[in-house]
Amino acid sequence: MSPAVRALRGATTLDLDDADHLRERVHALLDELFARNDLTNDDVISILITATPDIHSEYPATVARSWGLPDVPLIGAQEMDKPGGLPRCVRLLAHVHSERSKAEMRHVYLEGAKVLRHDLAD
Repeated sequence: MSPAVRALRGATTLDLDDADHLRERVHALLDELFARNDLTNDDVISILITATPDIHSEYPATVARSWGLPDVPLIGAQEMDKPGGLPRCVRLLAHVHSERSKAEMRHVYLEGAKVLRHDLAD
């Protein structure tokens, strides 16, 4: 089977809005996403990363770039400020080349973000 374009979702939350803590959590999210899906940098087409409006310490896309994605197009955006929404949450949507089927792709929800997709969180 030749590689197809697949989309992967992921999310994590922060305990506090701190640049070092953000880096730790975003790096852990990327570590898991890449490990669970056997990805390399060359497999990644692009990543959209969002953050809730209560995150100010650093741009999550900048943190993702520092993880080891120097040549992957990244874009950051702010999530909608919805009352009752999950606070201090970073979400991502990664477009990748993969030989896996859609059903074999492993989305990653860590920390408090597990509540977003009970059906997908391990």
